[in-house]
Amino acid sequence: MRRILTSTLGGFLLTAAAIAQQTANPTPNQPQVKVNVLNVCSPSADDQKEIAAALARIPKQPVFSSDFEISRGLSSLTDTPNFLQPGEGATVASEPSVAKYVRIRREFSTQGLFSNVQYSFSNDGQNMVETLVLRVRDPKDKDLMQISLEDSASSVTSPADMLMANNPASRVRLERFGKSSVALARCSAVEGPAPDQSAYEPLFRSASEALAEYRGLLGVRKTVPEELTKIGSPAAKTTPKSKLRRPVEPKK
Repeated sequence: MRRILTSTLGGFLLTAAAIAQQTANPTPNQPQVKVNVLNVCSPSADDQKEIAAALARIPKQPVFSSDFEISRGLSSLTDTPNFLQPGEGATVASEPSVAKYVRIRREFSTQGLFSNVQYSFSNDGQNMVETLVLRVRDPKDKDLMQISLEDSASSVTSPADMLMANNPASRVRLERFGKSSVALARCSAVEGPAPDQSAYEPLFRSASEALAEYRGLLGVRKTVPEELTKIGSPAAKTTPKSKLRRPVEPKK
């Protein structure tokens, strides 16, 4: 009996040692997880140069083709909007909300860096968000896929007033081909003093100027308020009617 217990205990210890060794030395077949964290509050010097170079290439007097697209609708929001950063004062609803949106897309007629530009405006009743996206024609050759400029405001004012105010851009993002993204965003203090972002003011100013130019080029100040008025309010949730039928009375 003692020999059996000793043999069993020895086998258990050998198994535990094998598991510990396997955990400490993972097999080559186990996938490695790589996490890229974007420092949107204070990008590196190389990232700043890349953002500045991309913003400088945005055409200020583009020639559009005759093709265009204007769409509008309702969109259910279940996640936190991309523009919200820790410490910002925008309101986030605890329950899923519905946003009205308008999108405008134009194609560039010349064979330049960018193939098209898309502007979108959304309003969920608490926050209004503007996003301008310029997509690169040949991302494999340029290492750049698209440039995204964004700003937001509280819905205490009307969309028309927000568009006339020319809100400055609060976020710049570069999507790169085969590389991680590069981003810069306005950051507020969560605890303690706010981060010093004075060194990035030229980048924010350049992004704001581009956003203001394309508001005029795409005619958003007139189109967006008109299209929003054509969108009805979200349908109220109603209790579904019962599908049970009245029992058939037996024939006499």
